[in-house]
Amino acid sequence: MKRVAPFALALIGFAAFAQTTQRVRGTITGLEGDVLTVKSRDGKEVRVQLAPDTQVAVAKATTLAEIKPGTYVGSAAVKRADGTLVAKEVHTLGPQVPAGHIAWDLEPGSTMTNANLAGTAKAAGGQEITLQYKDGTQKILVPPGTPIVTFVPGDRAALKPGETIFTTARVEEGGKLSTQRIQVSKDGVRPAH
Repeated sequence: MKRVAPFALALIGFAAFAQTTQRVRGTITGLEGDVLTVKSRDGKEVRVQLAPDTQVAVAKATTLAEIKPGTYVGSAAVKRADGTLVAKEVHTLGPQVPAGHIAWDLEPGSTMTNANLAGTAKAAGGQEITLQYKDGTQKILVPPGTPIVTFVPGDRAALKPGETIFTTARVEEGGKLSTQRIQVSKDGVRPAH
């Protein structure tokens, strides 16, 4: 009998527990039972299995003035030629979302900063928000007209055809997607991109 090194067993065990995720954005085309069908922004049909206790968060417009310092927010942004990060959106976040500043897939060169709002100040071209997380701080310019979104609890009745969604789904065995949290649009207010 061939022996397997303990290190190899540890790798096998780790691989069994490792989870891959996929961001899903798009327009709802249907909901049948626990399966949500979405037309993704690249035109593909995507099916997402909803857990029985999936949390539905409904998008609601807000303002920077209504978001108090210390609130956990996310901002997708792009860098201008002068190095300034310019927000494409600002949205409140739940505590389960990891903090930090990372590359994002909204558009080429975009970033996402998830952090506590440390402050807001007037700036040329809009307002500047300071986002502070464990390993750093980002200052982001928020021009007038930038979507500012918060979320209110909802239920599956909000998952109607034509509404847009955002979720980070787990990729299960065989490529099946599943989620326990989903953001959905309402009255033209869209979730995170």
